[in-house]
Amino acid sequence: MSTQVDVIIPSSGSMLEGNLVAPAGAFGIVVFAHGSGSGRFSRRNRQVARALNDAGLATLLLDLLTGEEEALDQRTAEFRFDIPRLARRLTDTIDWLYQGHAAPRMPMGLFGASTGAAAALIAAADRPQRISAVVSRGGRPDLAGIALRRVQAPTLLIVGALDTGVIELNRDAAAALTCEHQITIVPGATHLFEEPGTLDQVASLAGAWFARFLGPASRSASTTHWITWD
Repeated sequence: MSTQVDVIIPSSGSMLEGNLVAPAGAFGIVVFAHGSGSGRFSRRNRQVARALNDAGLATLLLDLLTGEEEALDQRTAEFRFDIPRLARRLTDTIDWLYQGHAAPRMPMGLFGASTGAAAALIAAADRPQRISAVVSRGGRPDLAGIALRRVQAPTLLIVGALDTGVIELNRDAAAALTCEHQITIVPGATHLFEEPGTLDQVASLAGAWFARFLGPASRSASTTHWITWD
């Protein structure tokens, strides 16, 4: 049995719309940072979110752009690469959840796609005591810039084997990370993981990563990555 609610999250004078799904007994929550020109209705991220829900994780899919911004972005693409704006709104969302809005406090992870991966890494760097793990799908972590060196949360970078340019960008970003991290290449996958079975692999990889760093076993582990909720 899962609880599903639509939420409104305030952020610097804007109101962000999201959808929170919390299975009974959830051991953690994953916030999705969508990529270029995408939002909470992204088919790919919703598929991954359902798999995480089945694995016992709550998920929050939200629009990092308002409706007006999204409409303008569809014509001009001026907001989708505004990484500071996306990161600031994601950080506001993390703080909102941490305050206990909509769901009890629980270990938190971030799942970023495309440009949303950069926003997720910046937010993780800015909230090291609140983010326990990060997963990037076909992401542009390189756009996080100097924030990469401040990321403490264990980070998994998932890239399609046929997305050669983005593989190199992920390798460059990984070289700047000082936290525990891993790059996983999904065979036969392009940038959007539209090939049969490839998105299922993403969901499985992400689920295992979040279970490792958000799950009950990590609470008793002697590691700097575990959050102590105050």
